Amino acid sequence: MKAVVYEGPRQVSVKDVPDARIERPTDVLVRVTSANICGSDLHMYEGRTDFEAGRWFGHENLGQVVEVGAGVDKVRVGEWVVLPFNISCGHCKNCERQLTNYCLTAQPEPNMAGAAYGFADMGPYGGGQAELLRVPWGDFNCLRLGEDAEQRQTDYVMLADIFPTGYHATEMAGVRPGDQTVIYGAGPVGLMAALSSTVRGASKVMVVDRHADRLRLAEAIGAIAIDDSTVDPVQAVLDETMGLGADNGCECVGYQAHEPDGAEQANLTMNRLVASVRFTGRIGAVGVFVPQDPGAGDELAKQGKLAFDFGMFWFKGQHIGSGQAPVKKYNRQLRDLIAAGKAEPSFIVSHELPLDRAPEAYEHFDKRDDGWTKVVLHPAMAGAGA
Repeated sequence: MKAVVYEGPRQVSVKDVPDARIERPTDVLVRVTSANICGSDLHMYEGRTDFEAGRWFGHENLGQVVEVGAGVDKVRVGEWVVLPFNISCGHCKNCERQLTNYCLTAQPEPNMAGAAYGFADMGPYGGGQAELLRVPWGDFNCLRLGEDAEQRQTDYVMLADIFPTGYHATEMAGVRPGDQTVIYGAGPVGLMAALSSTVRGASKVMVVDRHADRLRLAEAIGAIAIDDSTVDPVQAVLDETMGLGADNGCECVGYQAHEPDGAEQANLTMNRLVASVRFTGRIGAVGVFVPQDPGAGDELAKQGKLAFDFGMFWFKGQHIGSGQAPVKKYNRQLRDLIAAGKAEPSFIVSHELPLDRAPEAYEHFDKRDDGWTKVVLHPAMAGAGA
């Protein structure tokens, strides 16, 4: 099968790799029809992780079941399914507590937790930016889709990661009806957090970024766009909230946060959130932070540490929730919102391309080129794409 293979920093190719196949009775084999490029893929693409050359990416996957193992009871050949990026067993201590993001069975390292498709430090599993995908514990991990699945793939594929991840940020932040919510980062996850805040009934959603194309998308769903290259974003939030600060906030940028001039500052968004959120407010941090980052520009960040404004955080009595999203906790209810027309996460999609144009797509997405807000790869798509 063909797959998007990592060759080294900022270099991917589309080449033949061994076919995914049924390996255990509980496996499901999926023909991938839609696979997103994620901002988390860029950390690996840029060489900022220990992702091994020769492996292939892809943790946001949707497709049609082509084979099931002898131990699969629920999923049937021919069904359309979307796969949580978290690979989880369903029966370990964490999975039983809905913490499928920290499955103890799927992660082979005994001192770690959590597994994913095609992802650094999250097990040996192949990614879905490929023609076929092996899904372990298929009955548990496959979310079956309805009759409109094939026609609405660009909506439903967002259930693999970014829609539940954005929603998880708002869950940890405690967004409630009538709240004023600030979101740092208008990438795909930040935009999904903005959409989720609206779904949860926030009265005012403020989104901080500096890319005009992303801020336009935030405005398209009713959010207030704050361009931090032209204004002090903290003061802008205070001005929008009578000087009190937002009720809650979401961190959707991560450890490669940087100033408008491009200078990386890993603590930038976290400290701005402390300053932007009111006393006793909550913060949900889903942007990726890592235990070590040798490619960082300062010594603290290289060790995965931040110069965090803990004194002000403590003084204001704030709370933080953090970590990857337990996708299965949310994906069924979010699927039903999509099916009912209550949420259309595909509004962020800018490009739908065949698999062989993945190198081009990675290059544009990594550079944050104007108009490249979210790329969906279609392994079966023929021709030059759109």
